[in-house]
Amino acid sequence: MDISVGDKLLMKKKHPCGCDTFTVNRIGMDFRLRCDGCGREFMVPRVKAEKSVKKIIKPQGE
Repeated sequence: MDISVGDKLLMKKKHPCGCDTFTVNRIGMDFRLRCDGCGREFMVPRVKAEKSVKKIIKPQGE
Protein backbone atom coordinates (compact mmCIF):
# COMPACT_ATOMS: atom_id res chain seq x y z
CA MET A 1 0.00 0.00 0.00
CA ASP A 2 1.12 3.53 -0.70
CA ILE A 3 0.38 5.25 2.63
CA SER A 4 2.36 8.32 3.66
CA VAL A 5 2.31 10.84 6.51
CA GLY A 6 -0.58 13.28 6.21
CA ASP A 7 -2.92 10.89 4.39
CA LYS A 8 -6.42 10.29 5.71
CA LEU A 9 -7.56 6.68 6.01
CA LEU A 10 -11.18 5.58 5.77
CA MET A 11 -11.35 2.42 7.90
CA LYS A 12 -13.74 -0.53 7.84
CA LYS A 13 -14.57 -0.17 11.55
CA LYS A 14 -15.43 3.01 13.42
CA HIS A 15 -13.62 4.44 16.42
CA PRO A 16 -15.70 4.34 19.63
CA CYS A 17 -16.45 8.07 19.16
CA GLY A 18 -18.27 7.23 15.90
CA CYS A 19 -15.75 8.58 13.38
CA ASP A 20 -14.25 6.28 10.73
CA THR A 21 -11.53 8.57 9.30
CA PHE A 22 -8.02 8.80 10.71
CA THR A 23 -4.94 10.92 9.87
CA VAL A 24 -1.53 9.23 9.56
CA ASN A 25 1.05 10.94 11.81
CA ARG A 26 3.90 8.41 11.60
CA ILE A 27 4.74 5.32 9.58
CA GLY A 28 7.16 2.46 10.17
CA MET A 29 6.58 -0.95 11.74
CA ASP A 30 3.63 0.72 13.48
CA PHE A 31 1.35 3.52 12.30
CA ARG A 32 0.51 6.42 14.60
CA LEU A 33 -3.04 7.44 13.75
CA ARG A 34 -5.13 10.37 14.98
CA CYS A 35 -8.91 10.09 15.06
CA ASP A 36 -10.49 12.94 13.09
CA GLY A 37 -13.51 12.93 15.41
CA CYS A 38 -12.11 13.11 18.94
CA GLY A 39 -8.37 13.74 18.30
CA ARG A 40 -7.11 10.67 20.18
CA GLU A 41 -3.75 9.32 18.97
CA PHE A 42 -2.84 5.64 19.04
CA MET A 43 -0.36 3.18 17.56
CA VAL A 44 -1.48 0.30 15.33
CA PRO A 45 0.76 -2.43 13.88
CA ARG A 46 1.31 -1.94 10.12
CA VAL A 47 -0.23 -5.29 9.17
CA LYS A 48 -3.42 -4.64 11.13
CA ALA A 49 -3.76 -1.08 9.80
CA GLU A 50 -3.28 -2.12 6.17
CA LYS A 51 -5.92 -4.87 6.53
CA SER A 52 -8.54 -2.51 7.91
CA VAL A 53 -8.15 0.35 5.39
CA LYS A 54 -11.11 0.81 3.08
CA LYS A 55 -9.84 3.91 1.19
CA ILE A 56 -6.81 6.25 1.24
CA ILE A 57 -7.59 9.97 0.88
CA LYS A 58 -4.54 11.97 -0.25
CA PRO A 59 -4.12 15.66 0.71
CA GLN A 60 -5.24 18.17 -1.94
CA GLY A 61 -1.71 19.47 -2.66
CA GLU A 62 -0.62 16.23 -4.34
